[in-house]
Amino acid sequence: MANPYVETVANYSVVVLSLIVFLAIFEVVTKYKNWEEISKGNLSVAMATGGKVFGIANIFRYSIEHNDTILDMTIWGVYGFLLLLIGYFIFEFLTPRFRIDDEIQQDNRAVGLISMVISVGLSFVIGSGIG
Repeated sequence: MANPYVETVANYSVVVLSLIVFLAIFEVVTKYKNWEEISKGNLSVAMATGGKVFGIANIFRYSIEHNDTILDMTIWGVYGFLLLLIGYFIFEFLTPRFRIDDEIQQDNRAVGLISMVISVGLSFVIGSGIG
């Protein structure tokens, strides 16, 4: 796009819409209702959800930086989100002694924190591979 103001609004709009869709997908795959738990003051859910928001936004940051078109940026952002989602399932799989979702719903802050850090950390790894 020739106008940087229009390009910024276009990128912003796509990312906000994607964030809404991707958070809705996370809402479906987790056992708890993110926004209900957050409204009750569940800090673990807030940390895990915040990590997901940061992770998705960070992936799109790399996608915007490395792509010239909205379509390419969106495709890479969706691809990055899918990798982040796979990372969520791997985290759950690698902890057979307890269920991540159950611990986060019970406000186990240690699990909420590590969930947040995993989402943030993976977003940097995913973002570095975006072309």
